[in-house]
Amino acid sequence: MHRFLTPIVAAALALAPLGVIHAAPAPAKAGSSHAPAAVEAPVTEDSTRTTHSVTIDGRKYAYTATAGTLTIRDDKNDPRASVFYVAYTVGDNDGRNSTRPVTFLYNGGPGSSTLWLHMGSLGPVRVETDSPSATGPAPYHVIPNNDSMLDKTDLVFIDAVGAGYSRPVGKATGKDFYGVDQDIHAFAQAIERYVEKNQRWNSPKFLFGESYGTTRSAGLVDALQNDGMTMNGVVLLSSILNYAIRLPGYDELYIGYMPTYAAAAWYHDKIANKPASLPEFIKQVEQWARGPYTAALAKGSNLPAAELDSVAQQMAAYTGLSVDYIKSADLRVDLGRFRKELLRGQRLTIGRFDSRFTGTDQDAAGENPGYDPSSTGITGAFVSAFHNYMTNELKYHSALEYRTSAPGANRNWDWKHKAPGMQRELPLAYTAIDLAHAMRTNPRLQVLSANGYYDMATPFFNTEYDLAHMQLDPALRGNVHFTYYPSGHMVYLNVDALKQMKADLVRFYGTATKTP
Repeated sequence: MHRFLTPIVAAALALAPLGVIHAAPAPAKAGSSHAPAAVEAPVTEDSTRTTHSVTIDGRKYAYTATAGTLTIRDDKNDPRASVFYVAYTVGDNDGRNSTRPVTFLYNGGPGSSTLWLHMGSLGPVRVETDSPSATGPAPYHVIPNNDSMLDKTDLVFIDAVGAGYSRPVGKATGKDFYGVDQDIHAFAQAIERYVEKNQRWNSPKFLFGESYGTTRSAGLVDALQNDGMTMNGVVLLSSILNYAIRLPGYDELYIGYMPTYAAAAWYHDKIANKPASLPEFIKQVEQWARGPYTAALAKGSNLPAAELDSVAQQMAAYTGLSVDYIKSADLRVDLGRFRKELLRGQRLTIGRFDSRFTGTDQDAAGENPGYDPSSTGITGAFVSAFHNYMTNELKYHSALEYRTSAPGANRNWDWKHKAPGMQRELPLAYTAIDLAHAMRTNPRLQVLSANGYYDMATPFFNTEYDLAHMQLDPALRGNVHFTYYPSGHMVYLNVDALKQMKADLVRFYGTATKTP
């Protein structure tokens, strides 16, 4: 097996979306041998509004849920996309003319819809799952979310063009949106349209992206500020800010994975004399990874045999893998191999999005897992609950299929990026540059990096590295905050972690909206 795919393919597969919902096609007309034409998205903006209430920390909040579409246009004012969103607002007149904070949330993919954040995280309701065990079949339960952020901010969940109910319209096609800069531009237009339509220019504003959504956020915050929309804060949940890290010949990805591998081994009791504290254990692993492990990898084939033995022994102690296996992999254990190898003796594999999840393969002797149990274990619950919720609670109906990801977006993504201050276009997305520029031009912009210890899709150690290399002035470095949780990529699947994340977010929003 090849260790690396081609750079673009490797990057595209790095954060592949969880799946696509396919609606049953409409029946063809009698006597027709042709397949039915695809349903086109309407150009006009539509919405449905329903009223609800939720109790958060003992206080009842009445709110309006608005499900609808926003039209974004080209330079000639011709419509180019219909963007689907669901907004939850508290206050008089549905939150209009409000100085309440408003937060724009989205998932990643690239090309993913936002049903994961919408149904699992900070909205007024959430779907119950059996995580980290696989959640069984229907019926599913959507319950009030006591850990919602609706008590502190209005929430607007946005689907990327081509995903959810969002679609290109007019002369536009998917390729006009399937790219780093194209996607940033579309989201900037959609957010600006929402702010204008709902008179939220005087509201404190936040971006909340998950996974590739953090790549988007880092570029989007700079784009919005360049358009005159100064932002209060950016929340980066399970980040990837530099796709070049996956190119052949670079060892930084392996270094970044070491603490994540150690966390998985700790959780599954593969560490001898297991330390009681996971955070303290991770700090120890990070110091070793940035020291002896980094030095050993840098020597490449010139690594002395004695040093190879020493590093392999310590790596085995931290990861639960055998010394022989580690040496056979030249100290560089790919993610798929680790997921297959850690619990091979139990005929189990572990999840990519969340290493707490386990699964079984038909072939226990294979090199890589056959599927991701942390994806299959929740997808049915989220998809089914979302459809039922949209129809029966939010009263929104569409002739379109709801797609969890835009068809072909991940595979055909344009990874080139024009970063601020760069004379040449970058061949792969690296948007920490944009985030740094946004912080310099808006010195009060606050950034929160939220990370799951068991997230194997976007290792937190790589995030720490990227955010530490933004070349910020010392006066700005305190604007970057970090939080860590005993959970995976979707931190909110651990209900205890969700409670802690809510508390951390309340403090962060307080800092970001504080008047000096």
